[in-house]
Amino acid sequence: MLAALLLACASEARDYRYSDSHLHYVDFFQESAGMDELLAAMEASRVDHVMISGIPVAKKWHEDEPKRPRYYAGDDASAYWYSATDVLVAAAVKQLPAEQRQRFHPFLSGFNPNDKNADAHIRRMLELDPGLWQGIGEVFTRHDDLTSLTEGDTPRANNEAMTRVYHLAAEYDLPVMLHSNVTSKRERNPLYLHEIEEPLRNHPHVRFIWAHAGTSMEIHRHQERLDFLLPILTRLLEDYPNLYIDLSWTMLRPYLLDERGKADRKWLDLVIKYPDRFMIGSDLVGRFDSLGEQIRAFDPFLDALPEPVARKVARDNFLGVLPRKVREARDGSRAAASSCHKAVMPLS
Repeated sequence: MLAALLLACASEARDYRYSDSHLHYVDFFQESAGMDELLAAMEASRVDHVMISGIPVAKKWHEDEPKRPRYYAGDDASAYWYSATDVLVAAAVKQLPAEQRQRFHPFLSGFNPNDKNADAHIRRMLELDPGLWQGIGEVFTRHDDLTSLTEGDTPRANNEAMTRVYHLAAEYDLPVMLHSNVTSKRERNPLYLHEIEEPLRNHPHVRFIWAHAGTSMEIHRHQERLDFLLPILTRLLEDYPNLYIDLSWTMLRPYLLDERGKADRKWLDLVIKYPDRFMIGSDLVGRFDSLGEQIRAFDPFLDALPEPVARKVARDNFLGVLPRKVREARDGSRAAASSCHKAVMPLS
């Protein structure tokens, strides 16, 4: 009885603060519920920091479609690369007061990953707003049916255009978030693993965040669980210290939690072995009312981790992957705030 009570108290004591490491300010039609809704959802959900990005493609409402689709997979109309998504993100962030703006970490995503001019475009965007952009991504490479719907060639994480982007990322100390499916819908093997592994090997000075660890809802619709995923991640994390894993929603089940909602021991052991390399995200697109539900869904897994590791995964690991200048500025602000607090403390 006493042990159960102590366990319950320990569980209640874990009042997490979060970073959302994967959130899209707009949807596939470049529309958003707006910053006011996002800020309100963050306050209600104890989310301190957000990786905020656009959507690098726009879904076409085709002339032959009588009803406007609600999602990229809503009909057979194509999608196209849409650079103005970053303009929308920048405008939303720049209108915030300084104390709120510090909570948002914009990642630049509006470029065609098949275009060897992409790095030049990204450089122009970085120079237009010095200090605004803190990462690159989510870059859509292999991405389920969206790949076949998007106009142009199949994007790959290991093509020449993206190689140029990685060199730029290293120059500016920017992390890169990649959506690169590890396999197709029906192949029960890591069909596309080399497309993510080659950049990891060839660009050791770039911090890569692998979105959903290469999984997707569409893959799971056809094959519920990728049994090879855990061994692959175990090897990649050991071989490549520049790899970080985004545990956003498609990773929660069937990997982190079982059908009863209990944390999987093997995944717990992997996170404990690499406590600085995992982060959580909502992957919301343009609507934010479910932010708390999406983020708190990770609590059963976090609660099964040692508390210091859980707090890193919940909040700090995402902040640790940001550019050095951003981390130093945040640490300086915290030190200054602490000094001011001590200065106004009444003398005893």
